[in-house]
Amino acid sequence: MDKEIRLLAISGSIRQNSSNTALMKAIIGLAPENVKFTIYGGLGDLPHFNPDIDIDEGPVPVRGLRTQLKEADGVILCTPEYGNGVPGVLKNALDWLVSTTEFMNKPTAVISASPTPMGGDKAHASLLLTLKMINAEIVERGTLIIPHITLKLNKEGIITDPQLKQELLSVLQTLEQACY
Repeated sequence: MDKEIRLLAISGSIRQNSSNTALMKAIIGLAPENVKFTIYGGLGDLPHFNPDIDIDEGPVPVRGLRTQLKEADGVILCTPEYGNGVPGVLKNALDWLVSTTEFMNKPTAVISASPTPMGGDKAHASLLLTLKMINAEIVERGTLIIPHITLKLNKEGIITDPQLKQELLSVLQTLEQACY
């Protein structure tokens, strides 16, 4: 059996019926048995970033995020695009990590998905800039921009587009290999 790989999955959306959260869960369903996921569900619980309260270990919700990142071998992020950028809740979470080392050299895959023809390309680019600044290891061939997500993922969260399924399997495999 292959080594167990622990991945932290983060959706950039806190919307209940988020296509990016559904996509993230679909990706988890594609993973081999040795890849174990933890879904980070605390984006909405994080306080607004403020360096004045980031003393000692930081606020309790921030400590939870940092701990989950420390324990993960790698990270996969799935995000929509809001207002031509990264959703505020995701950017806020990343701001809490700027002065720490949890993301340093952490293998990371980045996926943006949108119902628009652009697939969230501006959020994707912005997210990559922030992750590189905090020294995340963006896995080569571990990024994907998905336009028209609502035509490729049904309401039950099942990937209906065979090409997308293959692309996601490739991203997942690349991330898994980077975690060894």
